[in-house]
Amino acid sequence: MIWLLLLIVIFVLIGGGWWGWPLLAGILGASGVTDKASALESIARLMRNYDITPAEVEAAFHAPAALRPEQARRSRGDIAKTLFIYLGSIFILAGISTYIGTFWVSMGSVMRVLVTLGVGYLLLIVLVSALYENKYPKLILPLALASVFMMTGGWFVLIHEVYPHGKNWRAAVLFVFGVMALHQGALFGKYRLTVLAFTALFFVYGFMQVGLDLLNVPMAYIAIVLGASLFLVATALEDTAHRVLAAPALLIAICWMNGGLFDRIAMSASADWAGLLTGICVISAAYGLQKAGRYPGLAGLGYFVGSIMAYSGLFDLVHNTPVELVYLAITASMLYACVVLQSRALLFTTVIAMLGFIGFYTAKHFANSLGWPVTLVLMGVAFLGVGTIAIKVRRHI
Repeated sequence: MIWLLLLIVIFVLIGGGWWGWPLLAGILGASGVTDKASALESIARLMRNYDITPAEVEAAFHAPAALRPEQARRSRGDIAKTLFIYLGSIFILAGISTYIGTFWVSMGSVMRVLVTLGVGYLLLIVLVSALYENKYPKLILPLALASVFMMTGGWFVLIHEVYPHGKNWRAAVLFVFGVMALHQGALFGKYRLTVLAFTALFFVYGFMQVGLDLLNVPMAYIAIVLGASLFLVATALEDTAHRVLAAPALLIAICWMNGGLFDRIAMSASADWAGLLTGICVISAAYGLQKAGRYPGLAGLGYFVGSIMAYSGLFDLVHNTPVELVYLAITASMLYACVVLQSRALLFTTVIAMLGFIGFYTAKHFANSLGWPVTLVLMGVAFLGVGTIAIKVRRHI
């Protein structure tokens, strides 16, 4: 049973780079295009991302089917060879993992280093050989990730075996991340692969995070500075061949930077003000992405998370005060912003905020009153009527 579970986990890790990302991209892409306007917006975004001109699109559209490039069919021999390569890799990793898990306690220090750090560098040699020979491109991603995982763990094992009673874990992390940043940076400088860019950025930012922490810089300032720098890096990645990393880098940068901002505001004022102001900042970032026509999914997520933070902070600030109804007025005015921005995520949170506040206000002030729900129903009917009239008037303008 353990063997079966281990094989499934390794298969998912190795196969994820092959089928997981295209499947996820397909799902997100299919959900993002619902009509002709959305399709045109998606096409325009792809043209901007890949520097495609309208003339090239027209030429490709009118090209005869016989002239369009077709993917060459793979022979049965190639398929069998690839299958056996994957099976061999899975069984090798399964054997190494089982051996380490079974005999780890009885191993000596040298053996522990060899089965972790030694295997990591062996995988690195195989990776470099595959890159040099330019063969088996689908094995590059799992080899790169496996070598990084084994080398990182191996360096920590080496430090623990050399300094078994050391307690300065920050120094250990700083050393390991620095070494791995040099490794991955050198490989990226030579081969310019997206996976190497990802691992290099991961270790560089991890090194800077721990280094600034060792210098006793407050964590909030570290988050703001590193988040802002990662935002600039993500913007620069959009104009490179590694633009697939731009969207996750932007997401991490926005969360990192606004997390530090939330912490500083909470320390200076209160958590309520921190939630309100940070939520407004996240909504502003989402609006900037939407106006630029980039990453609609990321913009929708920004509207969703930012509005939740803003509404939560605003409610905590105004409830049990004489200006409680300001909350209802602000959420009602945000409905206009939802219509202008055409954001379903913002509309969803706004409607939930309005209904939640109405329920709270009713339970607090009109728990046993029949007039209040009747008034709400009449107001709802009036708003529906006004909306219907407005739609008819707009059609005649």
